[in-house]
Amino acid sequence: MLVSGVSPKQSLGKSAIARPDRQHARRVPYPEQDATPPLVGNAVSHSSFVIRHFSRIQVAEQGRSGESIHVQMIDPSPYRSVAVASTFSPRFEQVLAEAKRIRDRFDSELCLVYVGEKSEETSAKFAAALERISLPKNSPIHYEQGDPATAILRAIERHDVDLIVAGALEKEVVLHPFLGNVARRLLREGRSSVILFTHPAREPEPLRKIVFLVEYSEHGSNSLRRALHLAARENSERVYVVRLITTFDEARAKKEGTPAEADEDAKLEHFVLDLGHTDVPIEVRCIRGNTGFAAADFVKSVEADLLVVPLDPAKNAGQLPPNLEWLMDVIPCNLWVSR
Repeated sequence: MLVSGVSPKQSLGKSAIARPDRQHARRVPYPEQDATPPLVGNAVSHSSFVIRHFSRIQVAEQGRSGESIHVQMIDPSPYRSVAVASTFSPRFEQVLAEAKRIRDRFDSELCLVYVGEKSEETSAKFAAALERISLPKNSPIHYEQGDPATAILRAIERHDVDLIVAGALEKEVVLHPFLGNVARRLLREGRSSVILFTHPAREPEPLRKIVFLVEYSEHGSNSLRRALHLAARENSERVYVVRLITTFDEARAKKEGTPAEADEDAKLEHFVLDLGHTDVPIEVRCIRGNTGFAAADFVKSVEADLLVVPLDPAKNAGQLPPNLEWLMDVIPCNLWVSR
């Protein structure tokens, strides 16, 4: 983070942070956008305020000088290698088109992973599909054998893939989309980032609203930078930065004697403001529920197009925490697990 006019310590201190008027922020939505719908289910909003980011964040110093501090966000490190899990299913080209979208947004190299034998027929099918999607004909295709999920995981590790793109669903029952076996294993066993598309499209729909679940760590900050980078390239309407607080979290905080929940507002605000420049409006939320399903309720209430979940590989082997295990079964929208 590059800061002009203050030292790094000052930029993170309370004196360098202007507290927005939360009541005003709740009453006045971002220009030309509707106010956030009320939460549903067991989710309860504790706070909601909009940080209006234009060409750069201007944080007013609460000192006598009255000068503004300009914080410039460092660009996120890009995904160098993006892979798409390929099958010749009816949705093959739709998933490939979504992978191309992600490749373009991150200026990455795209390769394909196919579980099956290489033959003239499969090579011809890939060549035709790549041409229709306007991808290079010489895009690398990695052929693997064996169980689909195991083979894809093996290819990801062997070829140093940073991000794998795949379809999320094998079936859809009534209104609840259930994760397929391959997608579930990519989430549970994978060591790379994963983006799962619930309804991939040949002409990808814009990711208008993105929900980011906060993880207070350097990895969480870098993941949010990537999410904001994608949001800017997608011309997203809004990014919701959400801190999920369950009753288990509250009980643990009380036992450990950590700061009261009221301090979460300031902590979350600092977390976002420390990132600096972004052209995408951000709405910050602290929500509470009896279980992690409060996050799913919130995602549905704002009609989010993408849910971003940062998972630090250094913590719990990069696995989902217990309050988010439900993502292994039911997925509320397109899902990006950032490792």
